[in-house]
Amino acid sequence: MTDRKMTMGVIVGNRNFFPALLAKSGREDIIRVLADKGYDSVVLTPEDTRFGVVETFEDAKKCAALFKANRDRIDGVIVTLPNFGDERAIANTLRLADLGVPVLVQATPDAADKLTIQHRRDSFCGKMSACNNLRQYGIRYTLTKLHTESLDSPEFADDLDAFAATCRVVKGLRNLRVGSIGARPAAFNTVRFSEKLLEANGISIETVDLSEIIGRIGKLADDHPGVKAKLDEIRAYAPTTGIPESSLTKMAKLGFVVADWMRETEVAISAVQCWTAIEEYFGVVPCTVMSMMSNDLMSSACEVDICGAIAMHALALASQTPSALLDWNNNYGDDPNKAVCFHCSNLPKHFFAKTRMDYQEILASTVSKERTYGTLVGTVRPSVMSFARFSTDDVSGRMRGYVGGGAFTDDPIETFGGIGVVAIPELQRLLRYICENGFEHHVAANLSNSADAVHEAASRYLGWDMYRHGAAV
Repeated sequence: MTDRKMTMGVIVGNRNFFPALLAKSGREDIIRVLADKGYDSVVLTPEDTRFGVVETFEDAKKCAALFKANRDRIDGVIVTLPNFGDERAIANTLRLADLGVPVLVQATPDAADKLTIQHRRDSFCGKMSACNNLRQYGIRYTLTKLHTESLDSPEFADDLDAFAATCRVVKGLRNLRVGSIGARPAAFNTVRFSEKLLEANGISIETVDLSEIIGRIGKLADDHPGVKAKLDEIRAYAPTTGIPESSLTKMAKLGFVVADWMRETEVAISAVQCWTAIEEYFGVVPCTVMSMMSNDLMSSACEVDICGAIAMHALALASQTPSALLDWNNNYGDDPNKAVCFHCSNLPKHFFAKTRMDYQEILASTVSKERTYGTLVGTVRPSVMSFARFSTDDVSGRMRGYVGGGAFTDDPIETFGGIGVVAIPELQRLLRYICENGFEHHVAANLSNSADAVHEAASRYLGWDMYRHGAAV
């Protein structure tokens, strides 16, 4: 992910027997609203067509040519209807441009006291015609929450933010490159996946054997500038009291080598073998290194859960905040709508009010405490949350998944690792869905309201089989 400003292509609809001045002011309004929200726009000017609107086939060709010239910049297209609009011109523009980006359709409401021939918009009706034609043309599109919304309304502001999040998810998952670091742990059949199905959906997997990572580490001196810099990052990231210096140096070497390999192979996110070869043959857990990557929006999943990493990335793209991978791990007392989510842990520190580095208590009993330093321990802070899970379904040959929302609570919980209590409406129905459909025990979580954007991107624009749990968050 980058800090590049998002850019929206804009189609201003117009129909000649409605007041054209409404289209003129509508074009000016959408450009202003986008600029105020921090987005660039690509839109016809009054020098290109009358008032810079799209009404005829000639207008459509001009607008499509403009969009094509800015293909690499445009993240999504907004169709704004200040009046009824010409449905064919709108659909023709999108077909000729062939951008393949999300499309938002907005219609401006009429004022009840301005339904004269000089002022009436009929956008309420025109939106139906525009959508009818888009469907005929096979063009996928997103609707605003309300059928008509003023461009200056808080409702449209929210819809614009949600649409931008959908655009980021679609763009971020198309042509995604994921690093698979090490082999899947033998005991975790649950995280098996199909590289071929991912490739068919534009997601490539770059593999590297754990021995190669450890081999590269073996060539590094303790005073290597990259290692020293990474060591400083680790110390600044989390309290390291009680952690042996030798373990911190190993973490720094691991972090430097993994970051170097990711740059070299141009992968955006990763999934890491962490159970138990790296502990036995290298002597630390990779949790802190993975936590730091996730905290920097380079999502990293444990147990080589590639699909889990992709779900983490989708939520991070939508919210522009870090994601974590958690286990649906325990019931919380007798409350049917609460559960304990846990990992041991590589959660980004963004999830914690406070955290500290420690050793991995589960593995310490088998590989010794001295070889398991590097976990991040803490309780997830109370917050709204969204969750997501993607899977490759070899039986149907399709991508599938589920998304939903809830909250991390302040309910008391005492254990090791990274831990949080979640409250999710109709949780039992969700758990039944997970088990009946054979989903993994891992779930990606993000401290945001991003479920709708991820669902819209995955189901509508990527064509994945998605279940949206519960009401909109």
